[in-house]
Amino acid sequence: MDNERARELLKAERARVEDLLARSDPAVRADREAANEPGDWADPAVALTAEGVDQAVVDSLRERLAAIERAEGRLEEGTYGKSVRSGVPIPDERLEADPAAELTVEEAQQG
Repeated sequence: MDNERARELLKAERARVEDLLARSDPAVRADREAANEPGDWADPAVALTAEGVDQAVVDSLRERLAAIERAEGRLEEGTYGKSVRSGVPIPDERLEADPAAELTVEEAQQG
């Protein structure tokens, strides 16, 4: 994959994740505030569970953003498109599907 295409994919993925993160963070705060309002007789475990799920989504988005940043760094270093574990080239099809991929499919399946 050429560098220009990689930049386009990473830019689009970064924009998507940043948008989701921006929309998720206020939602998390709003859910917490609503759960803490006086007079709410709902089961507190429901609010805690929802808060935990929302925070898990935000954490996942932050992890995804960090992976994108690492991929952008590899692009600048000239190592983008190669496995961070083995140095084996990652197929273009995988990079099209996941521009922040760090491993080949086989390596990712091995864990």
